[in-house]
Amino acid sequence: MTPSKAEAQPLLIDEETFLTCGVHIGTKQKSKDMQPYITTVRDDGLRLLDVSQTSQQIRIAAEFLNSFKPVEILVVSARQYGWKPARRFAVATGVTCIPGRFTPGRLTNPEMKNFIEPRAILLTDPAADVQPFREALNIAIPVVALCDANNLTNGVNIVIPGNNKGRSALALMYWLLAREMLRLRGDLGVDEDLVESVDDFEAPLV
Repeated sequence: MTPSKAEAQPLLIDEETFLTCGVHIGTKQKSKDMQPYITTVRDDGLRLLDVSQTSQQIRIAAEFLNSFKPVEILVVSARQYGWKPARRFAVATGVTCIPGRFTPGRLTNPEMKNFIEPRAILLTDPAADVQPFREALNIAIPVVALCDANNLTNGVNIVIPGNNKGRSALALMYWLLAREMLRLRGDLGVDEDLVESVDDFEAPLV
């Protein structure tokens, strides 16, 4: 789901913050799926992602996720730098979070002790979160995903283009998504920020 130029809205936060947090820094490898979100290639070969599309897709994802009850949404992150921002996002919005290893069958095997039945899932990285991604497709629930330049997006309903490997980038994208969801719900004013800062969402160095 790629927004047209005509649909573009002001950035959710100033461009400098997007760039400082490295949201635009993609990978050297690129997929055909992500080509529409790539603006240029740096001299070192890294693909650069369009943060105006990141911002727009966060708006779209927030509106979509708000069509579900918070308890019906699951956010996952196999990547360690995604654990803390995913948890913070979950606390802020009231959704369920599974950071770290995802036990196979959590979404598909009702006999499992920790079986859950979400109606929508948010992936930190479709490649790293391949197990919950497969299970979401198996039970036909919609998928929202943070996607880097090298991700394949077949099966992803809403792509949020951005650096899904960097600490600061993940913190900012999850913070913005939480803020936008809460603003749309009316839990925050239209110009109000979360009590927690972007830094509070950022994972420690490992």
